[in-house]
Order: sequence, then C-alpha cells, then structure tokens
Amino acid sequence: MPHAAARPVQEIRAFNRFYTNLIGALDYSRQLYVPYTLTEARVLYELNHARHLDAADLRAELTLDAGYLSRLLGKLEKDGIVERAPSARDPRRQRITLTARGRETAALLDERSSEAVGSLLSDVPAAQRPRLAEAMRTVREILSGGEDGAARSRPFLREPGPGDLGWIVERNAALYAAEYGFNIDYEGLVARIVADFAEDHDPHLERTWIAELDGRRVGCVMCVRDDAPGTARLRLLLVEPDARGHGIGDQLVTACIDFARSVGYREMVLWTNDILGAARAIYQRHGFVLVDEKPHRSFGVDLVGQDWQLHLAGEGTS
Repeated sequence: MPHAAARPVQEIRAFNRFYTNLIGALDYSRQLYVPYTLTEARVLYELNHARHLDAADLRAELTLDAGYLSRLLGKLEKDGIVERAPSARDPRRQRITLTARGRETAALLDERSSEAVGSLLSDVPAAQRPRLAEAMRTVREILSGGEDGAARSRPFLREPGPGDLGWIVERNAALYAAEYGFNIDYEGLVARIVADFAEDHDPHLERTWIAELDGRRVGCVMCVRDDAPGTARLRLLLVEPDARGHGIGDQLVTACIDFARSVGYREMVLWTNDILGAARAIYQRHGFVLVDEKPHRSFGVDLVGQDWQLHLAGEGTS
C-alpha cells in the first residue's frame, strides 16, 4: 500500500494521464491546433486575449525560455501571424501583436477548442456539468494559490460568446441603477447599442471584449465605428464593483486603443458623464482629452455630459 504522503502525487499523475488521453494531447492526428504546436497555439491565445503583451510579459506568463520564445516568434512572424516592434512603454522591449491573419488564425483555433470541449460535455449529463466546472475551478484555485488555497488569478479579455451581449445589457442596467439612480431609459439605450452591434458590425473594424476573473464575467467594453470618417468610438466600459482594483478598466481601454490603432483609425472618441469619476480617470491616463461638456437630463437624473477625444497614430480608415 503506498505511503499516505505519496497518494496525492499518484492521484495527480493518474489524473494527468487520464486527461491527456481524454483530450487527445498525445495523438497528433487528433490535435486541435494543427499546423501549430500546442505552445504556438497558446502564444496565439495569449496575444489574442491580452493584445498588448511585450515579449518579456509573454515569456513570464508562459514560463518559456527566452531563446525558445524568440525562435517561436520568429517562425510566427515569418508566417505573417505576428508582428514585432519596440514597446511604447520601453523601447528596449519588444511589443508583440497579431496581424489580421494572426487574429483570424487565433479565432479559428479558439473555435476548434470550444467545439471540442462542447463535444466532450455532450456526454456529461446536464445536471453534472456545474459540479464538473466547480471541481475544475477548485483544482485551479488550490494549485495556483499556495497553502491557503486562495487563487492568484489575473483578469483576461476575450471575445463575447453566447449570452455575453445580453449580460452586457443586464449588468449595465443593474449597476447604473444601483450606483447612480438611472432609470429604465438607460437599459433601453444599452440594449439598442448592443443590438446594433449584434445585427450589423464589421468584425475587422469593430469589436467587443469581455473581461473574466476567476472564471466569471467582470467587465466589458466596445470599439465601434463613429459617424466621422476614420474615427472609432469607445462604448459601454464597465467593471463589476467587486472586481475593481485589478486594473481591468485600464486593460479594457488599452485593448480598445490598441485595436483601433492596429486597424487604422485616426482618432477615438467617447461620451460619458461627469459623475463617472473612476472611468474619467482611466480615460485621462490613456491620453483622452475633454473637448466639450454640457448639462442634460437623461435616465431620470440631472447630468453633465462630456465628449472626450484621443488622437491615434497611423493612417485612417476609409
């Protein structure tokens, strides 16, 4: 009979063998990421969700050898998947971004992975799926959190999936009612914005991001085309109250700005109200400038609306 101290080790090793067989990690013919390796696919995933990683950030996140990562990025760059340039934060560092082809590739790999997990779950009774998800969350929390089991997770951004756009409407309505006393008119405005995006948006020029923390949705933002040529509009920035303090708002705004620059917008604009102090501070940190403000009564309260603007480098869109 094995020593009691060895049992966790053996159980974890047994689980690893079981799970790698289950997802086909050892069977090249079944791998989801062909023609890319698992490591290359993970790099594409991180770049597609973070969108503003330096090579050093990527190396730290994935615990990769610097030389190996450099060779891997060189291969992806040669294939037209990534671009490397000096970082705006520190010219001594390399900023890594996906090209348009890279974003399409990352989206395809992500879709394959979601389909594979969906197929896996199809054999699990619906009543057992919450238990399975909770068990997996427990494993992540314990193994990432040290002795007390408290997870040292960090937020990440992703594209919206089924139900996420509805969540944006629901959470905006609930939070603005609770924090600022907005009435149902605001929910109607958000619903129209979200419906317009869902029904008719250009995926090459307009995007939405969902922020996740500890496996739950905690924030969102949209980048859409404005009526003015070459101008992007930032809309519906939101961070859940209990998730504030993690830099999620900055992460969402950075994603918007980086995306707008990468597709050629000349400037970005947004409309907000003066009572949203935390959001305004984020906009100022990212270089937005207040260009106009005027009082109005909307959503059942008296407000001062503000227009903010950020000039972007590069050529504009047509």
